[in-house]
Amino acid sequence: MADGRSGRLLALLPAAAERLRRLLPALHERLRRLLPALWAGALLAVALLAAPGPFAVLSRADAGRVNARLFEHEAWLSVVLAVLLWVLERPRARRASRVDGGSAFTAELVLILLALFCTIAGHFALQPMLAAARAGQGGWSFAQLHGASVAFYAVKTLAVAALAWRATARR
Repeated sequence: MADGRSGRLLALLPAAAERLRRLLPALHERLRRLLPALWAGALLAVALLAAPGPFAVLSRADAGRVNARLFEHEAWLSVVLAVLLWVLERPRARRASRVDGGSAFTAELVLILLALFCTIAGHFALQPMLAAARAGQGGWSFAQLHGASVAFYAVKTLAVAALAWRATARR
């Protein structure tokens, strides 16, 4: 009896594989259009809702630690989404360049790289410097480094918002 069921399941595999092969391009396109909007929403939610909240109920030092952890999670999410969007966007850019004869380096890819650069510079490069400034070390003040970090975050948010806008545009 088990052999009969497994035989029927094995017979269904080619049809299921074919159906999946036909659905993948549509899934690819939906993800390419949806992920930038979700990313932009996450960035705005962190900046406008989550980050100010701890300062309303915690001491400044505790709120700073909570926000440091929050922005660490956001930075890793941004790296993952940038890489995923690069993987989704790159084949589309290559196909378009073959058809148009233009560059395979599209505005979408530039925006993804800009957001990734802002994440790496604004979080991963500045965090050790912020910790040193808090301890009274280094040539930069905490306020200067925090301002630079905020500027990188703002540029990243604008780049991702532009990416989301472009992803939903009719082509």
